[in-house]
Amino acid sequence: MENQTILFFSMFENLGYLQYLYFILALILYCTILFFNIIIVLVIFLEPTLHQPMYILIACLSVNSLYGTAGFFPRLLTDLLLDSHTISRPACHVQTFVIYTYASYEFTILMLMSYDRFVAISKPLQYYSIITPKVLTVMIAISWIYPMFSIGVGIILINRLQLCGNNIKKLYCNNWIIAKLSCQSAQIDNIYGFVVLITTVLIPLTFIMYTYIKILIICQKSSKELRKKAYHTCLPHLVTFVNYSITIFCEMTFTRFENLHPAIAIILSLEFLIIPPLLNPLVYGLNFPDIQRKIRHLLRTPKQTVHCQHAQ
Repeated sequence: MENQTILFFSMFENLGYLQYLYFILALILYCTILFFNIIIVLVIFLEPTLHQPMYILIACLSVNSLYGTAGFFPRLLTDLLLDSHTISRPACHVQTFVIYTYASYEFTILMLMSYDRFVAISKPLQYYSIITPKVLTVMIAISWIYPMFSIGVGIILINRLQLCGNNIKKLYCNNWIIAKLSCQSAQIDNIYGFVVLITTVLIPLTFIMYTYIKILIICQKSSKELRKKAYHTCLPHLVTFVNYSITIFCEMTFTRFENLHPAIAIILSLEFLIIPPLLNPLVYGLNFPDIQRKIRHLLRTPKQTVHCQHAQ
C-alpha cells in the first residue's frame, strides 16, 4: 500500500452539535491553564525574593505546562471547529515530540525538586554552597536537553516506517499509534522507546521515591519544628509527584487496551495533559505563603493603578 502522508483523527467523527459544546469547554479549560501558569511564572520572575532554587523549579513546572498544553489544545480546538480532521505526518511528529518532551520534562523537573528538598533538609547549612545558581542552571539544562535529544532520535526512527493506514484513534499523535499503523516491523522503535522510557521516566521516578524516603527518615530523627517545616515544603511536591505519576500511568497503560470504551480511553489519555497543568499552580499558589502574597499583590496592582489615575 502507498505510504500515508495525511493522517485522520477518527475520534472527532459524528460529534454533531456537541462539538461546539466541547469546543467551549476546551477553550475555557485552556484559558484557565494559561492564566494560572502565567501568573505563577510572572510572580516568580518579577519578584527578586523568589529567585531561589525551589521557586525557580516551580516556575519551570509552569513553563513546561504552558509548553505541553500548547502542543495539544490549539490543535484540539481547531479540530473541534473544522469538518476536516486531518494532519500531515510531519505535523503529527511535531505534536508527538512536544507532548513526549513535556511528559519527560515533568519527571526530570520533579526529580530536581526532590533533590533540592533533600539537600535543603539534610544539609541546610551547606544548601546555598551546593545548589548554586551555576549548578541549578546546569541541572535544569541537562533535564531539558537529554529528553529533547533522546525523544528527537525516537521521532527520527519512527519517521522511517512506511504506513499502511491513516486512522488515528486518539485526540493527538504519538509514536505508539504511528507504530501500529506501520506495515513494517517496529521492533527497533519499541526497543529504543523502552530505553528512553527507562532513562526519562523510570530512573527519575526511582530517584524521586528514594529522595523522599530519605527525607522521611531524616525527619523522623529531627526536632518537631524542623519536621513540621520539612513536611510543609515537601507536601506540595509530593502531591504534584503522585498526581502526575497516576495520570502518566493511565496514559501509558490503560489507553492501550483495545476493549476500553472510547470515552474512558479519551479521559485516561488526556489526564496527564489537563490535571497537572491545572492542579500544580493551585497546589503551589495555595501552599506557599510567599507565592500567595505576591499573587495577591500582582492582581491588586492594576486596580490600585486605575484608582490612583481616577483620583488624579
